[in-house]
Amino acid sequence: MMASEGAGETSLLLGQEDPAPVLEHNAAGPSPFLLTCDHYGRLFPRALGDLGVAKSQLTRHIAWDIGIAGVADALSDHLGAHLIAQRYSRLVIDCNRPPGAPSSIPMISEATTIPGNEGILFDAAEARRREIFDPYHHRIDAVISARLRDRVPTVLVALHSFTPVYAGVARPWHIGALYHRDTTLPPLLLKHLRREDDLVVGDNEPYAVSDLTDYTIPVHGEARGLFNTGIEIRQDLIGDEAGQREWAERLARIFRKIEAALRAGGLLSA
Repeated sequence: MMASEGAGETSLLLGQEDPAPVLEHNAAGPSPFLLTCDHYGRLFPRALGDLGVAKSQLTRHIAWDIGIAGVADALSDHLGAHLIAQRYSRLVIDCNRPPGAPSSIPMISEATTIPGNEGILFDAAEARRREIFDPYHHRIDAVISARLRDRVPTVLVALHSFTPVYAGVARPWHIGALYHRDTTLPPLLLKHLRREDDLVVGDNEPYAVSDLTDYTIPVHGEARGLFNTGIEIRQDLIGDEAGQREWAERLARIFRKIEAALRAGGLLSA
C-alpha cells in the first residue's frame, strides 16, 4: 500500500518519493509473538523539511528510539516473529500517543523546541495522523484480526528504548518491563529478566503504561484481549550493532522460555 493510498486528492503530506510509513519483517513468521516498534525510524516527510530542528538534534532520542531498530530486526529473526514498525520520526507524529494528546505532535521534546510543530493547523495535524499514524495502526489491527480469526496464538510485545539521562536525571535500569492491565505476561518477563545476574530491571520503569500516555498496548493489546508487554532498553547498551545483537539474543532466549511456560500452562493453543 502506498503511503498516501486511501487519502485520494486530500493528501497533504507524503509525496511519491516519500517511503511508506509501515515497515514489516517476517510477516509469515510462525512465532506467537507479534512485535511492534512505534519509534523505529526517524524519517521526515520531504514536505516538512527538518521541522526547524538542528541536524545535531535529529540523531538524539527525541527523534526516535536509538538502537531499537537493530534489536527489533534481529529479535524478529531469532524468534521467527512478525515485526511491524513505523519509519517516521516521533517528532512528526508520535505513534504511541493518542491523537490529539499534547505529546502526539510535540512542540517541545525534553528541552528542544520543535518550531515546525508550533501553531500547527488542524488540517496539517490531520494529514500526519491520516498518512503516518493511521496506516501503521490499521496494519497492526488488521494483522491481529487475521491472527485471531485463524486462531493463531498472539502475544503483543512493544519494543522501545530509553535515554540513560533524561532532564539531568540518570536512569539506573538496563531494561524495563512496561504494562498496565495484563497480569500474566509482565510478571513472567520480570521473573526471567531478574534471573539475569548482570541486569538492573525496571518494573514499570522508566515509564508506566496508561490509557492517557500510550496507544499501542491499550488499543492493540488490552482492548483485543492479548497477553502484552512493553520493553524499554537503555540506549547506551544498544548504540552499536554488537549491543543490538547481544540484546536480541538475550531477549530471544528469554521469550522462548516464556513461550514454553505459557504453553505448559495451557495459555497458548498448540
